[in-house]
Amino acid sequence: MKNWKLWVGVIISLVFLYLGMRGLKLDQVWDDVRQANYVWLIPAVLVYFVAVWGRTWRWHYLLRPIKAIPIRRLFPILVIGYMGNNVYPARAGELIRSYILRKREDVSISATLATIIVERIFDGVVMLLFVFVSLPFTPMPDWLQRVVIIGGLAFGGALAVFFVLALSPDLAQRVYGWLIDHLLPQRVREPVRGFADRFMEGLYALRSGRDVAMIFLISPLIWLVETVVYWLVMQGFGFSVPFYVLMLMSGVVNLATTIPSSPGYVGTFDALGIKVLEGFRVPGTLAAGYTLVLHATLWLPITLVGAYFMWRESIGWGEFAAAKEAKEEAASG
Repeated sequence: MKNWKLWVGVIISLVFLYLGMRGLKLDQVWDDVRQANYVWLIPAVLVYFVAVWGRTWRWHYLLRPIKAIPIRRLFPILVIGYMGNNVYPARAGELIRSYILRKREDVSISATLATIIVERIFDGVVMLLFVFVSLPFTPMPDWLQRVVIIGGLAFGGALAVFFVLALSPDLAQRVYGWLIDHLLPQRVREPVRGFADRFMEGLYALRSGRDVAMIFLISPLIWLVETVVYWLVMQGFGFSVPFYVLMLMSGVVNLATTIPSSPGYVGTFDALGIKVLEGFRVPGTLAAGYTLVLHATLWLPITLVGAYFMWRESIGWGEFAAAKEAKEEAASG
């Protein structure tokens, strides 16, 4: 990864951390963290991995038109990818996941990246749905209303474009073929065309009504299960807000992870989580302590399990650098 990406992410994370923690007494935040009942983290972590299994199930449906891969083989690959997002900048885990899938299952990197982009679009749509569901019960500040409108247009538009591409492959091929032939130098046209053709393979699942229905069903279930993690961690901190508030928090903080930041979404997740809870009269120090522990609960276990799967699958850290090179070679095979 280029160093400038890392430093830009670190600066953004520090800005968000400052905005989230500004005016709070850090010693009181620490007291709230220290006094929490951490027994609740045990079921929280177990429930979180149920959500991860659900993500693997969804990915299985997205990949099935390309290659039917059992969920038990996909699960370690997905977890390693999530670990990569937690320790590398710029969502590098997505590229790592694609690289390992090519190595293990002979699925092209460009097709896999297409399925991962579709995942992210569905996740964005669900996060916006969570925000909309919470609207009748929660006052929404102007800045959040603007985020919802912009996000709705962006994710809804992207989903519509991907459906059009998937359902009209001949038209899509003519369009991007014309653009490639008229806008790119001769020497790169065929490699880029090859990358685009394989990328289109990753959209095959969107042609099947059954697969699309399953993806639409699984995606909200994944995030509802993950919001249960928020509820379980909350029990250890001795405060209570309605479940729809946690749905709102889940929607906002996960939309915030699309903002470039340091590995693991430090700062962007935390600052907005604190602000949402403060908006519902949770004391700032308690909101900060809870959000930081929640973030650690979502970050640490899957990072450790991902490291274990790396060891079990005999994947070295040096192969992460190879993933970047493989992306650059993906267009030529």
